[in-house]
Amino acid sequence: MSKSSFGFKQVTKEIKTNLVDQVFASVASKYDLMNDVMSMGIHRLWKDQMVKQVPVISDAKILDMAGGTGDIAFRILKKYQAANTNLELTIADYNQEMLDEGKNRAIDENLFAEQLNFSKQNGEKTSFKANNFDIYTIAYGIRNFADLNKGVKEAYRVLKKSGKFLCLEFNQVEHQFLKPLYDFYSFQIIPRAGELITGDRESYQYFVESIRMFPDSDSFKQMLEAAGFKNVAYQKLTGGLTTLYLAEK
Repeated sequence: MSKSSFGFKQVTKEIKTNLVDQVFASVASKYDLMNDVMSMGIHRLWKDQMVKQVPVISDAKILDMAGGTGDIAFRILKKYQAANTNLELTIADYNQEMLDEGKNRAIDENLFAEQLNFSKQNGEKTSFKANNFDIYTIAYGIRNFADLNKGVKEAYRVLKKSGKFLCLEFNQVEHQFLKPLYDFYSFQIIPRAGELITGDRESYQYFVESIRMFPDSDSFKQMLEAAGFKNVAYQKLTGGLTTLYLAEK
């Protein structure tokens, strides 16, 4: 039976899916707060940079996969509202608690609208039709897939011809001077902060380990190309702490 990495552990793909679901169920209510703490607020700039690359298309159908609390989707919605352009925006996530947080946040921010949908989906095998979306976005969720290749191929399947793929993901820091500091912060500070803020150290231990297990930027680029994507490119942000991947079907 094929295995997948759950942090530094090797487990079956089915077990990883269940374990990741448990992780997000545990941290959902404090997920956005912890993102601010872990990145010292810089994640907001990274997400803004990603959404800048999202094209404004009339009557666009957009899928924000692993969208959970709506951090990317709400930015996209506001961008389209500012452009006075119609869209149909679907926030998909495997974890119901994260979707519930997103729905509550949409209500709190007065963003709940007819063009905004929430859908419980496994990113590796969705119920969406093929050639359905103009744009597919995913931010810090793709490394949680039990089968990364299947997730990438599914993104390709649901996109229309010439559809846009945008992915934001952490990667290992390669800079020889930054790496020791980054490793210390990741393994010593983030799990402790997670324990203090959410009461869950193990979930944040998994998060930092999962970053180390994600393919390097060139390898992930090759995976996208192998799935059929063209014009694949990536941009390293903030000294390589995170990477924005761009591709087209």
